[in-house]
Amino acid sequence: MTRSDLVELLAARFGQLAHRDAEFAVKTILDAMGDALVRGHRIEIRGFGSFSINRRPPRMGRNPRSGESVAIPEKRVPHFKPGKALREAVDRRTAELEAAGKD
Repeated sequence: MTRSDLVELLAARFGQLAHRDAEFAVKTILDAMGDALVRGHRIEIRGFGSFSINRRPPRMGRNPRSGESVAIPEKRVPHFKPGKALREAVDRRTAELEAAGKD
């Protein structure tokens, strides 16, 4: 699902919400989540999962073309951990789809 798919789904599900308003709502939520992660905050959405920042320590890598060693600096990267309800729903739904496909 893309951002535009999410906007379309919101606009279709909530008739009183104009397409422009749905687009603004999605943009606002995603911007707020991004800003929170940039500030180092953790985001938790009960039943869905949590977003946090993981630290990748500096390491030595290798240039694939020349084979020479390259120092790779420390990085902070976003990380998503699905919640229990989401994991169980995905597992249940994929099992149902697989069972339906085998019939």
